[in-house]
Amino acid sequence: MPKSLVTDERGSWLVRGVDLLHAGGCDHVSVVLGAEVVRSGSLLVDLDVSLIVADDWAEGMGASLRAGLRSLDGSSVDGAIVSLVDLPDLVPEVVTRVLAAADGPAALARATYDGRPGHPVLLGRDHWPGVIETAVGDQGARAYLSDHDVALVECGDLASGRDVDSRG
Repeated sequence: MPKSLVTDERGSWLVRGVDLLHAGGCDHVSVVLGAEVVRSGSLLVDLDVSLIVADDWAEGMGASLRAGLRSLDGSSVDGAIVSLVDLPDLVPEVVTRVLAAADGPAALARATYDGRPGHPVLLGRDHWPGVIETAVGDQGARAYLSDHDVALVECGDLASGRDVDSRG
């Protein structure tokens, strides 16, 4: 099942993720979903978000990242926070800390947990073309980030940064 449709005892992973981004200081939230999820009619959430469809979703998270960044072309935003829905203990304060590293369109920052890199990641507008070019398969922005100077924002005192692959 797509992780965007997963619910557990605390509710929808997607709704929880959107709520924490808003609470962490994101003025606008876009949700990138695979075209298959949208076509299935299974997305039954009423959220204050922009819905972006990644038609090539089956390629991996790189396709979703590219679709999300491309959707911001023509906007006036200087940067984008990239997060995932499968981070069960992520809290708004992590988003707030990473956003505090924003210093304009050249910003590049990511949360770390006891020194281990994780999400969310802040991508300044100047980096979007390079991320789009290198985001392939399930690698997302990993290759791009490894080749650039990234501000590491320690958040291990707030969350574990671990992702989950199942509800249990």
